[in-house]
Amino acid sequence: MKASRILTVALLALALASTGFAGGNADTALSGQYLEARTADVYAGHCFANSEVGLTGSEAVLAWNIAEGTWEGVELGGLSVVAVVKAQATLGDPHADPYPADSVLIVDETADADQRAALIALAHDLGGDLLSNVLNVQDAAVTADFDGEPGFASLTAGELVEVRTRAITHKDHLCGSEFVYYPPLTEIAEAMPAYTEAHAFHGEDFNTTWSCPLKRSAFLGNFVR
Repeated sequence: MKASRILTVALLALALASTGFAGGNADTALSGQYLEARTADVYAGHCFANSEVGLTGSEAVLAWNIAEGTWEGVELGGLSVVAVVKAQATLGDPHADPYPADSVLIVDETADADQRAALIALAHDLGGDLLSNVLNVQDAAVTADFDGEPGFASLTAGELVEVRTRAITHKDHLCGSEFVYYPPLTEIAEAMPAYTEAHAFHGEDFNTTWSCPLKRSAFLGNFVR
């Protein structure tokens, strides 16, 4: 069996196990697209990463766009939830503790009361310890576009968040030895590092805002739950 077929079978088995078709909760089966942006390069060589660690990379935006499915029996297809995180250290640094991390959740304003509660619960499940200390939950118009070429995506959440990415090209290789230095902050399939053309947070919950464009600091992928 070729390696690509083995990988496909393994991903299918994981998807079935995660969605409840393999004996899990039949009321919970959804899938969609994931976008993450950090304030430090996630695709970098050792020298570049070492110049950032401890100085930046403690902030991140995580966004889940549900393509189809339900969470605990609530239909969530077409909705999105966004988490903005401010940690205590560079996220992914094995030599520093980023916790406790503060976070803000932004829920798609088109969600009804049941969907809103389900989106919040979903974000907590997928975000894990990063979302253990939520300072605020806000509703906003969330627009997510993953329909372009590989590596291209855009996200806005009202006036609070903007993320826009493109594929990494050879022109983005600064030292010639780049690789995925930090893994994604949550479990996703087909993780692809991407170049961040825009990454900004303009909220007031952390007593700080940021704009961190023009970095190799994003991930795109798919999730199944």
